[in-house]
Amino acid sequence: MAAGTEVERVLRRSTPHVLGALVRRSGDFEMCEDAVQEATLAAYANWPDTGIPDDPTAWLIRVAHRKLIDALRSDLARVRRETQDAELSLRELAATDPIGDLDRDDTLTLLFLCCHPSLTPASQVALTLRAVGGLTTAEIARAFLVGEASMAQRITRAKEKIRRSGQQFAMPPAGERNDRLRAVEHVLYLVFNEGYVASSGSGQRGELATEGIRLARLLVAAAPGDGEAAGLLALMLLLDSRRAARTRPDDSLISLAEQDRQLWDRDAIAEGVALITDSLARLPLGPYQVQAAIAALHAEAPSSEETDWAQILVLYEVLEAIAPNPMASLGHAVAVAMLRGPDAGLQKLALLDDDHRLVANHRLHAVRAHFLELLGDDAVARSGYLAAADLTESEPEKAYLRDRAARLHSVPRADR
Repeated sequence: MAAGTEVERVLRRSTPHVLGALVRRSGDFEMCEDAVQEATLAAYANWPDTGIPDDPTAWLIRVAHRKLIDALRSDLARVRRETQDAELSLRELAATDPIGDLDRDDTLTLLFLCCHPSLTPASQVALTLRAVGGLTTAEIARAFLVGEASMAQRITRAKEKIRRSGQQFAMPPAGERNDRLRAVEHVLYLVFNEGYVASSGSGQRGELATEGIRLARLLVAAAPGDGEAAGLLALMLLLDSRRAARTRPDDSLISLAEQDRQLWDRDAIAEGVALITDSLARLPLGPYQVQAAIAALHAEAPSSEETDWAQILVLYEVLEAIAPNPMASLGHAVAVAMLRGPDAGLQKLALLDDDHRLVANHRLHAVRAHFLELLGDDAVARSGYLAAADLTESEPEKAYLRDRAARLHSVPRADR
């Protein structure tokens, strides 16, 4: 692995821990994030030459701690607030051992803080992806389909709202915690999904998917009676079990039907199936549990042809009933096509053409192109694949879709 890639991997894993440690001590989210960013820049500048420290998290906390103290001193001088209480606070912070409780993981507390009820759901997601997921502002902006400057302002406003709320760095009370679980689960799913299928760039970011799973485990431990937390973890495990089979050595994508299922992680599948089986048996039903049940049916099938599509169709109907959304409708259309033929699938897709959330989504075009390919309408299918490729910023997905189009253009049907 290249040195720069390894440095990035270590920093992405350590940064949420470092930020949580500083916020717990000082309570100022925005100043702490600035200090962590400066420490991260220092690591990028030094580690490629000096090597990654034996304890990179401790190194980052020490550097960020110094940066935070420098910023506080500068701020005190600039606004002339050198009162006795302020100086005492600064001396106490400077005297704090920055690594005395390094093994304490504050990431889950940081996650709940980012999902503060004063924020809109969109701001909760954006702030968490920045502070906990480690995504850049540009990456988050692309995921939200807004400009980078607009996203930077949104994140800044979110941090300011948290600061004004006076929220302490601690897990919220039980009643409020339950209200915030849904937002936290949604954020964790987006963090995982950004790692599983990067919305832009050159491929999978396994460290983000792994971090999403780690945080989901913490959430399940913190909320053992929440079926959706268990369903979310099960879904992540079942999807991530395919990681080794999803791409070729050149990072090109392999479709689910074409994957070598011998490469799937059977331990992850067993854990995911056990989780969702237990959750469905004893806890209220939610959309993550339904999605996990669908993923379990795929995981347990010996091949695409032997998949229980009838049961998957029923589950998609349940999912559309309890949590209607465009991706559920697309999945429903695929299940319909697998059971009743591509014509039936196209009829289902026709019902989605007026959904503004799907018009600019590459998946709608890709699914329609696949159905048309199955029907032998190669020219229209090829145009559909190319249209889908133009709509995604994920380089592996773009390459995959263009390859599908090229195969239709160059290979006679009789030879396929």
